[in-house]
Amino acid sequence: MLDPIALTRRLVDIESITGNEMGVSIEIEKILTDLAKRFNGTVERIPVEPERDNLFCYFGESLVTLSTHMDTVPPFFPSREDEEFIWGRGACDVKGIIAAMICAGEKLLEAGGRNFGFLFVVGEERNSVGAYHAGRNPRGSKFIVNGEPTENRLALGSKGALRLELTATGKMAHSAYPELGESAIEKLLDALERIRKIDLPWDDVLGPSTLNIGVLSGGRAPNVIPDAARAELLIRLVDNGDAIVTAIRGACTNLCEVNEVLRIPAVRLGAIDGFDTMVASYTTDIPAFQGAWGQPYLLGPGTIHVAHTSEERIPKRQLLDAVEIYQQMLRTLLERCHPVLK
Repeated sequence: MLDPIALTRRLVDIESITGNEMGVSIEIEKILTDLAKRFNGTVERIPVEPERDNLFCYFGESLVTLSTHMDTVPPFFPSREDEEFIWGRGACDVKGIIAAMICAGEKLLEAGGRNFGFLFVVGEERNSVGAYHAGRNPRGSKFIVNGEPTENRLALGSKGALRLELTATGKMAHSAYPELGESAIEKLLDALERIRKIDLPWDDVLGPSTLNIGVLSGGRAPNVIPDAARAELLIRLVDNGDAIVTAIRGACTNLCEVNEVLRIPAVRLGAIDGFDTMVASYTTDIPAFQGAWGQPYLLGPGTIHVAHTSEERIPKRQLLDAVEIYQQMLRTLLERCHPVLK
């Protein structure tokens, strides 16, 4: 039987920053191939981009799919462990989750279970390219359990994301004679002041939309009236984003241009009786699947609060608990597909 703690460290120690997932996908493929040989399954490597492949492994019908991503954010740092935690890049986001899913599947297979699959994708940390590819190529799954750090609580929903670029233009002049120029920075600041006064949507389940002004740039020198300025915004959506985009475009009228870079709507997710619940303020691959892999659920060990940080870690207790929780979810959802298919 696979050891989820050892498997987590084995995967963490393979650098797989977005765009460089091949190494870890080869290792995961070896593990899935062994399971497939032991339990009469099938493993597919599905090309997405050059040197970037999704992995799909299934046993019988793929009615329920356990899925997460293989890539991590930079910088890479290897694993270590103490009595309570496994540390390292990807420990909770999401290599511990991959390990828990595979170990759960192995246990279910040992007990005679079938009719489920694993889908591990590339690119979630940047643009969900692997999930979008999977969404265009469904395999008949009725339910998909997406793995992200939720502290083993079932997410009732996850917020979306809206990325906007604001660009303002002006006219250069000597700063001693500002009346001869037009400050792009002042125009951008005026637009941002208006945007910050917009009442953002609120949802009874997902809570508030939130705005982050993440990047500001512009100007040439302290003694030059700036002719160009730029800002990048990210808004956590609780709806489809239409109202916010309209309001921001209105606030920027005659001040700057608004370019929509990315929009992922908020999603409501499935619930299962007896599970602790939460709401995810972050965005996942789920919208990119576009419903093609069935009704989505979201759950995983670890907390998002340490993901993407130098303190990334996963509690060993939650990792072990997740193995049992994923088995429970598989059994419950397989029962929903058909009482005979357990």
